[in-house]
Amino acid sequence: MATSDVALGIIFLSQTVVGALGNFSLLLHYLVLYFTGYRIRHTDLILQHLIVANLLALLSRGVPQTVAAFGVKDFLNDFGCQLLFYLHRVGRGVSIGSTCLLSVFQAMKISPENSSCSELKVKAPKYIGFSIYLSWILYLLVSIMTFSQMTGKRSNNNITSMKDFEYCSGVHPSKTSQSLYAALVTFPDVLCVGLMLWASSSMVLILHRHKQRMQHVHKTSSPRSSPESRATKTILLL
Repeated sequence: MATSDVALGIIFLSQTVVGALGNFSLLLHYLVLYFTGYRIRHTDLILQHLIVANLLALLSRGVPQTVAAFGVKDFLNDFGCQLLFYLHRVGRGVSIGSTCLLSVFQAMKISPENSSCSELKVKAPKYIGFSIYLSWILYLLVSIMTFSQMTGKRSNNNITSMKDFEYCSGVHPSKTSQSLYAALVTFPDVLCVGLMLWASSSMVLILHRHKQRMQHVHKTSSPRSSPESRATKTILLL
């Protein structure tokens, strides 16, 4: 095994272990809060599903990539490849959807009472659970097409017609199937990204206006930035 393969395997292993430990730590934190009778907030519910989705996407892609990078060949059959890619796409989709839902909910939460979102602000908490489970159902159904597109490398006779993923191979679908799958997968992702951009822009604008109104309260000589500025930087970073 080449030195570059070992280095790549160590990188994949490090990323997978660090990511898994971080997400498992957060999940354990919420389990402790649950069993100690802590009242879970609406944002906590979204974050719990986001953690599970992140773990699903991370482990279903990180573990086989690490194994393949260390030189193990043909360790997955057709069903194993299909299941791993299916779980990864479900986890990735729900992760994007949960992040979108969190951004939109936070934007509604800090919106002024006289804004156009005032009615949604009151009703939004009631539909958070429904929206999360709808996201799971949507991506569980859309990602089913993965089972017809992936195959194990051990069963490939014609490598030239397959897309190589190191530990699995992708079957080239027909143009119709490819276009349909691309539309079904791309539309929810584009919609979520658009909503996240809108929510982030709205929060930055709301915080900027609030900062302008509160300028006479904050001391101009204060060495620390205002809470609004710190919140804006966090939103832009995310």
